[in-house]
Amino acid sequence: MSVVLDALSQGYETSTVIDNLSAALQPGITALLGPNGAGKTTLLRTLATVMPPRNGRIYIDGIQVSGEKSARFVRNRIGYLPQEFGFDPKMTVTDFVTYAAWMRGLPAKRWRRSVGEALEMVDLTDRRRSKMGSLSGGMRRRAGIAWAVVGQPRLVLLDEPTVGLDPRQRLQFRKIISGLGETVVVLSTHLIDDVGAVCDRVIVMHGGAARFDGTVAELELLGRDDLPGHSRLERAYMHLLPEGEQQL
Repeated sequence: MSVVLDALSQGYETSTVIDNLSAALQPGITALLGPNGAGKTTLLRTLATVMPPRNGRIYIDGIQVSGEKSARFVRNRIGYLPQEFGFDPKMTVTDFVTYAAWMRGLPAKRWRRSVGEALEMVDLTDRRRSKMGSLSGGMRRRAGIAWAVVGQPRLVLLDEPTVGLDPRQRLQFRKIISGLGETVVVLSTHLIDDVGAVCDRVIVMHGGAARFDGTVAELELLGRDDLPGHSRLERAYMHLLPEGEQQL
């Protein structure tokens, strides 16, 4: 699996949110860092084929996504968890994740096993019969992660997936995505310690463009010594942002 962005531009009506972005994503975990409004969520929505490119090209697994026909063809290879996701509160956790398996085109004979594996990954096996509406915010977020990874899609897109998770659950989340193997994972987050713990690559976005694209180790080399109280990775990230936008 590979994902290629070639001079991608994206936006809403007259507003440009992503401007001439090029990147090639390979199996592994890529973090998207950047302040609010940098274009991270818009990029994930575009990769998920929710929005067609305004300009430029996207290739997913060698297929150019240029319209609804090609988007439908690649969607069963994509697991996407938006920051805010909808659900029927009366639906059980098992039914919620099974619905994702159906949408992804998994054969019915694989549903039970695939759903069981996904729920085990997020430690929700004992809540599989619970109604989605009865879950805490953290459990609901874990059910969303199960939705994204059920059936082992080859491209997994996660928008702030650890929001609402406690420290133990965040450690568990790191273990989950570290075990996805030959999957292209794109993770939008504000939690830089998660990036340092599990990510292979970092793209720092600002104003719809990539300020940095490289490994975590390469980003750490940019860290300055004049910001006490922050890790070297945090200092490097802040160094890339304009003055006044360097808050974490």
